[in-house]
Amino acid sequence: MLILTKSVMAMMIGFIFSTILGLIIIPILRKLHAGQTISKWLKNTHNSKQGTPTMGGLIFIVPSFLVMILLWFLGKVSFNYSLAIILFTFIGYAVIGFIDDFLIILKHDNKGLTKSQKFMMQVFVSIIFFYLFMKGGNEPLLWVHGLHFKLNIGWMYGLFILFVLVASSNAVNLTDGLDGLAGGLSVICFLTFGIISWNTQWLLGYEELALWAFLLVGSLLGFLVYNTNKAKVFMGDTGSLALGATLGAYAIMTRHELLLVLIGIVFVIETLSCMIQICVFKLTGKRVFPMTPIHHSFEKKGMKETDIVKLFWTVGLIASMISLVYGVWL
Repeated sequence: MLILTKSVMAMMIGFIFSTILGLIIIPILRKLHAGQTISKWLKNTHNSKQGTPTMGGLIFIVPSFLVMILLWFLGKVSFNYSLAIILFTFIGYAVIGFIDDFLIILKHDNKGLTKSQKFMMQVFVSIIFFYLFMKGGNEPLLWVHGLHFKLNIGWMYGLFILFVLVASSNAVNLTDGLDGLAGGLSVICFLTFGIISWNTQWLLGYEELALWAFLLVGSLLGFLVYNTNKAKVFMGDTGSLALGATLGAYAIMTRHELLLVLIGIVFVIETLSCMIQICVFKLTGKRVFPMTPIHHSFEKKGMKETDIVKLFWTVGLIASMISLVYGVWL
């Protein structure tokens, strides 16, 4: 019962703080003219969204981080390597996204950081992640729970960490194209990892990881107050990169990297649709989908944005419930 109470309290605190911050930060973003520039390929369907404030990820990033620091200062949680890794990844990728968003706003187009610049920053975060991971007493193991399979890959685990963080952050970033889509799916994913974290009692700081996941869920719900259709603010790369990388970090820390594919199945499908489209177009000059990421194909087929979001949320929820059966029960 104490675990449930702590979880509910964390979500409630996150929701209250992010909702209040949204009332403050959205007018500031408008005054700073931090508006989103809509891609030329989406002018017909998303023209009304031109100029909507971006960098709204700050609405859930700032409260979730500061509240956790406050809880540590008050002695309610302990600070450990596991929590340090999660918070560093979260803030590290948020900074990368913030710089990217800032450059896009400054240039008034969709060109922020170059791919090489963004990748080098991600490598830097991954190196520190690996250092903290090993200092925390963890082993560089590829671990498949269901098969009781463990393989020590040594320094190559650092490359594996880089792959997981880059793949998951870009997947959420690609999915962030409809009002409330990425935010709602992230709520489901972090709620799932929060429950899984409570079950990883062998992990140093598992309670803190679970509490922070629930705190972030509450903060995301507060953000969705302003982000669901019609969105008053977008999370931007500031939010999407931070969320995606942190999902990857949770998968690594709880040793459920493979399960991340199922928990984030919608993110995976969105990414695969882009990869398939690019590969087939380069080989044949033809398109498999009307437009990618695949949520735009549903739009091209005449489906309402709100209906697409509900459908994708439902798929994500079902996948996460199946994941919990494996990750917690079995």
